[in-house]
Amino acid sequence: MDRIDRYRIFMHVAELGSFIGAAKALGLPRATVSAAIQHLESSLGTRLFHRTTRQTQLTADGVQLLEHIRPIVADVEELEAQFRDRRS
Repeated sequence: MDRIDRYRIFMHVAELGSFIGAAKALGLPRATVSAAIQHLESSLGTRLFHRTTRQTQLTADGVQLLEHIRPIVADVEELEAQFRDRRS
């Protein structure tokens, strides 16, 4: 799994407020989503979510990261779509 994949996973967890919801939306095992977030937090050296048994909320660093990566991930997805469309 590359960095962009981890950012996509992070965005889904942030937007859905749920690791389980993100896993379902992405068609991934919950453990994969959890591991991706843990790896991202470790590589950035910060916590991105406040987690409780009832909810998952972004930390201040998580909010800042989400603001910066949304356009990056959108650009990557647009680029990938252009090449997929050419093959069709």
